[in-house]
Amino acid sequence: MTPSGNDRNGEDGLNGKAMNGTGTGEAQVPQAATPHDGGKVRLRDYLKVWEHDHWFWPYLKENRRKLVLIFFLGLMTFVCAAALMFTAGYLINRSARMPYNILLVYVPIVLTRAFGIGRPVFKYVEQLKSHDWVLHVISKLRVQLYRTLSKDAAFLNEHERTGSVLSLLADDLDHLENFYLRTIFPTVVAYVLWVVVTIAMGVFSWTGALLLFVMLALVLVLIPLVSLSFSTGHFALEKQQQAQEYTKVTESYLGLSDWVITHKGDEFASIGANEYRRIQRSQDEQKAFERWRNFAIQVVFGVIAVGLMVGAAMTMTGSKSMADWSASIVLAVFPLVDCFINVAQAAAEVPLYSDSLKHLNDLTERVESRQGEPVAQQSLDGPIESIDFDHVTFAYGPGQPTLLDDFTLHIGAGRKVALLGPSGEGKTTILQLLLGDLEPQSGSITINGIPVAALQDERARIFGYLNQQAFLFNTTIAQNVRLGAPDASDEDVWAALKAVRLDETVRALADGIDTSVDESGQRFSGGQRQRIALARIVLKDTPVILLDEPTIGLDPITERDLMAMIFDAAGDRSMLWVTHHLQGLEQADEVVFLEDGRIAMQGAPAELYRTNTRFRELYKLDVGDLEAVGKGA
Repeated sequence: MTPSGNDRNGEDGLNGKAMNGTGTGEAQVPQAATPHDGGKVRLRDYLKVWEHDHWFWPYLKENRRKLVLIFFLGLMTFVCAAALMFTAGYLINRSARMPYNILLVYVPIVLTRAFGIGRPVFKYVEQLKSHDWVLHVISKLRVQLYRTLSKDAAFLNEHERTGSVLSLLADDLDHLENFYLRTIFPTVVAYVLWVVVTIAMGVFSWTGALLLFVMLALVLVLIPLVSLSFSTGHFALEKQQQAQEYTKVTESYLGLSDWVITHKGDEFASIGANEYRRIQRSQDEQKAFERWRNFAIQVVFGVIAVGLMVGAAMTMTGSKSMADWSASIVLAVFPLVDCFINVAQAAAEVPLYSDSLKHLNDLTERVESRQGEPVAQQSLDGPIESIDFDHVTFAYGPGQPTLLDDFTLHIGAGRKVALLGPSGEGKTTILQLLLGDLEPQSGSITINGIPVAALQDERARIFGYLNQQAFLFNTTIAQNVRLGAPDASDEDVWAALKAVRLDETVRALADGIDTSVDESGQRFSGGQRQRIALARIVLKDTPVILLDEPTIGLDPITERDLMAMIFDAAGDRSMLWVTHHLQGLEQADEVVFLEDGRIAMQGAPAELYRTNTRFRELYKLDVGDLEAVGKGA
């Protein structure tokens, strides 16, 4: 749940940087007004946010019968509250005239008890049903978010900032939950009750019903619009200031040691103070506005009550029985305040919810825009005999430089191929093309003659992938290794650890494979983390292994040992290995050196070393041949 209205602005400010996810401090709500420019909010700006929605309306339409039941229960809560005051007023007036028989007031007594019990019962059941429905929807939204992100999982870090993804998970979905509970449900109930009250008043006087309709329109239409206009500008301002404050404070904390060394503690303490003061001033203005807004709503209801009393005195005092009804009508109005006052606060929270909805819809549009046309899927029968890149040309977009230019490569069954070349030559891109995450502008990529785009359903069975910094989850060693094969036994896990030469290290731990790796695997060294990640691939036993600089950041000795172990664990499986180093290259069957998007050198490592002077010099420099370095100098 989000905080109450008076506390909500603090939460908005807190999420300013995270919800934006751009680090620019730009607000994502419609920029129709600011607190001081006197602009007007354009409702169509909000309607545009919801026009092509993939997250809100589809689930609001889901299970309509339960939604109707929720609205009915919410309506009955306030109907019972109004009816309780109505019958109580009638009972008091009727009893004050001292009826000669208790049976004359027995029915109002029974109804008073019934409505008194009915109000909390309906309220309780309504909350149960609404929360059950919302939690059910939110669980589906989380699944939808996972599926949306998984479509672009290979480029998640590249395309989506960490803060943005965390915001989607931690804030925006929760905001949608509150959008249902705090805005949609109360607003729908209030508007339905508006119609019911008007019709009920029409039974006594259509003139009074029309006047009551207009007065309630002030509470349900005019005041919410004013509240929306005011909160939009303040939300944008607070979010922008909070983003700037977070940027300054975060950068300063990262350089905290330099602040201490230079003895500028006072300057450090003042960082972000101006932004904080602006945010605090904006929040104070909103709280003051909310107090005056709620007071105005109370005044409107006071005017309604006075008007009803005057009207009743003029039209319903011709007899004693009519006078009893007049007092009851006036009393029945007061419980409606609790229902109608929620609409103005709900409108004030629309910028927050619209912002979250925009983030989610933008995510869907970004991910879908990067997806190609669906391709009919095929199954891959038998072992992998060949992987072929046939005259592949690729660039990341119009106007972008060509990374691969007429690239052709054949990888036979069980072959170990190393891709080398300067940074930015498209080595990792080749892996992404093979996985099917990218599509070439021309040419084809096939496995056993089948396009990789038609093998995406088989992808998990075909490829084992180890990147530069394999991620370990904060769970046990066994669960991390089982990530590729959840049903694997403990014996299988130990066998995989033995294949990567980590079994003795794990056995020396008190809890063995049940030892926690700690957050991001910090319990282990870089080389050990890579070995645990490689154990996943060994356990998964895929026919193709893709390695994207798996030894980066390791010392030369650890790098050589790890690569020797990788080649040993790979066995007769095909392997495509991206590397900047020539360390361990002698174990590869073939070396492909990329330059300017084309293959500059290709062949067996020993043959290239013997016949290609450039390759020989690069090898000697990389391995650390001091004599070669001296000659090169």
